[in-house]
Amino acid sequence: MKKIGILTSGGDCAGLNAAIRAITLRAIQKYGWEVYGIHQGTHGLMRRPVDVLKLDLSFCNEALLRQGGTVLGTTNKGDPFAYPFPDGTLKDISEELIEGYHLLKLDALIGIGGDGSQAILRQLAQQGGLNLVTIPKTIDDDLSHTEHSIGFMTAVNVATEALDRLQPTAASHDRVMILEVMGRDAGHIALAAGIAGGADIILTPEIPYKMQTIAQKIKLLQERGRNFALVVVSEAVKTETGEKSKITDEAGKSRYGGISHYLANRITELTGAETRFTILGHVQRGGQPIFQDRLLASAFGVYAVDLIANEKFDRMVAWQNRSVVDVSIRDAIEGYQAVDPHGTLVKTARGLGICFGDEEF
Repeated sequence: MKKIGILTSGGDCAGLNAAIRAITLRAIQKYGWEVYGIHQGTHGLMRRPVDVLKLDLSFCNEALLRQGGTVLGTTNKGDPFAYPFPDGTLKDISEELIEGYHLLKLDALIGIGGDGSQAILRQLAQQGGLNLVTIPKTIDDDLSHTEHSIGFMTAVNVATEALDRLQPTAASHDRVMILEVMGRDAGHIALAAGIAGGADIILTPEIPYKMQTIAQKIKLLQERGRNFALVVVSEAVKTETGEKSKITDEAGKSRYGGISHYLANRITELTGAETRFTILGHVQRGGQPIFQDRLLASAFGVYAVDLIANEKFDRMVAWQNRSVVDVSIRDAIEGYQAVDPHGTLVKTARGLGICFGDEEF
């Protein structure tokens, strides 16, 4: 009987519990294995005793498939190769995590995470001889070698619904409404939601823009009798002069945020239009996963277990050409999938008359 572990690492998103459920069902029902869920990502491996929960069929109830977030908990802090301690020092605690894997007597580990989490897990696996399989999870959808990752489609759905709600209030008050969405350094959420939600302007980090072009688009809409406009902007979009828009928390750490405030002020200056902005933030991560993320997570979970059964390790499950495949973890995390300025969705948006701020009107 094999023993396998599951952990979720990095930011949470919708669909993680569906993947945990699929892994557990496949491992127990098909192979008769024992399955252990590791709490709080790699932090669970660091604790003594190792912080785990044995998963069984009763754990995989109907509610789990529908539940957002991750029942195992997760973390996006504390690189084990440079782990921060209260005194300000950084120490390598990787051997403690590797020891945790061996204390559980695991035959393999399935890690569900984005590029950063997978890079750390792979380094641990290479150093400690761990049998590792990974599943891609990120609302940013920026991992290479997979067309989609768990969480992306639900995040897009949330952003699209936000646009559906902003449109009537924009029309009621003769306003320009700006929606700022997540995506880290990629504009996939902004692009997909902008098309689906009927945006007039989409701004992504991959396509440089000019404020004058945006103003011309809004004025054109006004000339055609429209009394409102919808703008979607990705959080990583820079100001017109190339400055990153970031905010700093009390601990001194900075993160993206505030580009919509900058744009609102500039649009009002250039057009005279009353402009408001909404920052969705973590709303995009929470809530029930939509059916696409449930399907994707279920397919990934089953395939990951089968990889272990076939002793294929150091592999990431991926979605390509409407099929589940596996690719090298190294190849997946070394590549990057940004928005293609000449890709199908950008061409579609331009064909619909959506402005990216880079062409004259």
